[in-house]
Amino acid sequence: MSRAMIGMLVGMALAFAGWFGGFGAFLLVAALGAVGAVLGRLADNGTDWREFLTAGDRRPR
Repeated sequence: MSRAMIGMLVGMALAFAGWFGGFGAFLLVAALGAVGAVLGRLADNGTDWREFLTAGDRRPR
């Protein structure tokens, strides 16, 4: 699944949450989505927190 498709699905989920549940539901879905994205990236890459929090394109000079 492409990143554009994933972005569209996330946007649709946030829109439905905002429309049917109000602003509080919108924030809850957004926060849980962010947590899921972080945990998914950590599980896929097998990285630790220090590697995750630093920028990926920084190289020592």
